[in-house]
Amino acid sequence: QVQLVESGGGLVQAGGSLRLSCAASGRTFSSYALGWFRQAPGKAREFVAADSQSGVNTYYAESVKGRFTISRDNAKNTVYLQMNDLKPEDTAVYYCAARPRTKYALQDKSYDYWGQGTQVTVSS
Repeated sequence: QVQLVESGGGLVQAGGSLRLSCAASGRTFSSYALGWFRQAPGKAREFVAADSQSGVNTYYAESVKGRFTISRDNAKNTVYLQMNDLKPEDTAVYYCAARPRTKYALQDKSYDYWGQGTQVTVSS
């Protein structure tokens, strides 16, 4: 069982940066593959970024590639999403997710544990 708590969201101007954090409970954090998803108003939840259990393999949605970076600190039981050059279309509630697998997944239904979400709003 893993409990996830996101933080770091807020209001930022276009072109700005934010770093989201997701703190996990439990001693087996290092055995989970992790993902970030987002959901904008009136839209379905979409994949943003993912990290394998090892932390070596990452994957990004095309819309954020080159601007966002996922990373993890197993000693702190925390996964991060560094977001640079933010755009108004990045506005959404951002969720972190975890699955007890080696490999990440791109579909939200493949994740077993979810945080409550943190709001990111990018103004133009």
